[in-house]
Amino acid sequence: MILSGQSIRKRGIFTPFHERSKAHGMTFGVGPAGYDVRIDKKVVLRPGDFALAATMERFDIPTDLIAIIHDKSTWARKGLALQNTVAEPGWCGYLTIELSNHGPDILTIEAGSPIAQVLLHVLDQATETPYAGKYQDQKSGAQPALMEV
Repeated sequence: MILSGQSIRKRGIFTPFHERSKAHGMTFGVGPAGYDVRIDKKVVLRPGDFALAATMERFDIPTDLIAIIHDKSTWARKGLALQNTVAEPGWCGYLTIELSNHGPDILTIEAGSPIAQVLLHVLDQATETPYAGKYQDQKSGAQPALMEV
């Protein structure tokens, strides 16, 4: 089951939390069945470029939910691919996002632009082993990959 906007509003998952709003010609904040997050810095991508960025919103995923992060269709139609990812039950922090320009044009993504849609799926029961890995409590700003030792 995917959480509705009404349920997302009650759960306190995103900080800061916004009702449905617009920035840079796109919507962000709570939607009918998801939450659209914004990028924290300006990113310019030439065709074929890859970049790391982060969300402006901090996530606090409850142990009975898993978040799946998807592309926003407006950016996808311009050739921007956001590497779809998962925020595990119990994970908290600022999400690092991976961006690739597959289109023919240079893309400029302004700071504060809506960048991804988050769908929150309900687990059949809260997990007994919430996320406690290397990306727990991730700081603001894009974070590099951390390899296991």
